[in-house]
Amino acid sequence: MDMGNQHPSIKRLHEIQKEVKEIEQQVVVFSGLSSDQDYKKLERNLTKQLFEIDSVDTEGKGDIQQARKRAAQEIERLLKELEQNANHPRRLEIEAIFKEAQSLVEREITPFYKGGNCISDEFEEGIQDIVLRLTQVKTGGKVSLRKARYRTLTKVCAVQEIIESCVKQQLSLPLSNDAHPSVSKINSVMCDVNKARGTLIALLMGVSSNDTCRHLSCVLTGLIADLDALDVCGRTEIRNYRKEVVEEINKLQKYLDLEEEANSTHAYDLAQNQSILKIEEIRKKMKEVNSLLLKTENASDLYLRSKAELQGLIAHLDEVSPGKNPCIREARRRAVIEVQTLITYIDLKEALEKRQMYSEQTAAEHQSHKAVWTVLGNLTDKNYMRLEELLTKQLLALDAVDPQGDERCKAARKQAVKLAQNILYYLDMKTDEWEY
Repeated sequence: MDMGNQHPSIKRLHEIQKEVKEIEQQVVVFSGLSSDQDYKKLERNLTKQLFEIDSVDTEGKGDIQQARKRAAQEIERLLKELEQNANHPRRLEIEAIFKEAQSLVEREITPFYKGGNCISDEFEEGIQDIVLRLTQVKTGGKVSLRKARYRTLTKVCAVQEIIESCVKQQLSLPLSNDAHPSVSKINSVMCDVNKARGTLIALLMGVSSNDTCRHLSCVLTGLIADLDALDVCGRTEIRNYRKEVVEEINKLQKYLDLEEEANSTHAYDLAQNQSILKIEEIRKKMKEVNSLLLKTENASDLYLRSKAELQGLIAHLDEVSPGKNPCIREARRRAVIEVQTLITYIDLKEALEKRQMYSEQTAAEHQSHKAVWTVLGNLTDKNYMRLEELLTKQLLALDAVDPQGDERCKAARKQAVKLAQNILYYLDMKTDEWEY
């Protein structure tokens, strides 16, 4: 319809809907809580547009009334989605874990403020546990949850890196203050750098009310300027010491840009991440191999080729770089388990078919050896492939087999346990509904 011939009220509704469409993009990716300023701003803007719609005069015309009703319903839907994003159980779970991290940081941050860099084992282990728990939070593919998890992980992983840097830090010096007048100044700057670490950790975790990222950036820049102004008199060891301290400062400065990076769509929406795309491509090839094995009547001819192809897929997965993102690392780990499980299944089927081919030799074998192979045969049953409880029973049955000193029985039982455990690992992974 020609916009020039439209009723003024319809035109106004279209203008409002256009503005609402822009707000919708922000609602979809909103990853904060209902107490955040961004939440209140979005809620206020949507409510304002709702009032604008209510003010449109329908003049009693049915088509305008329907258009106004649809526009109002769309805003109400967005208000509901905004509230759901902020109060989603997984979002609250992420926040609860982050608060634990904040409490841990508040307890352990004191040594940094005193200029030291002593890290307790409790601090290291606590941060590692929090990273693992955040990685395991299920997003269900929801973009807002992916963003919330990624933003939180980015901060906690940064703290973990800073801690590890302190533990591994082995500067070739500090030199004694008596070595050269400049050394005393560098030592003093290094003490300030350790204090800056504490400030940075507090800022990343939101437990500092006295500092800002901008102020810390100015402090670090000032320290570099002080170091650049030092006269090292051409002494290589002092120049190297200064260089190492400058590098430590530069490492801290890069963490000040984390907030901007965490807002980048390609960073938090891992469905667009190149490493994840590679993992998914490899998983697709693995599924093609699996499908071919299931469709082929005489699959034994494919075993060798399929295993070689699957081993190649594992090699490709090893080449996928997770960067510093634990979620990508977890996605890669799960893909490896999937491929290994399929290899396990092929090994099992191949072993059982070979045993069937030499049935004459099995007639006179040890009874305990037969018992192990009976359990192995049960592992190929589809019910056992799906149900963890039944697999566990098979493991107990294997444990009850007495090899009576028969080496072949011991080897077969060991193989059977390994195969059953590999399948259990796969079942455990598939039942937790984790998504990157």
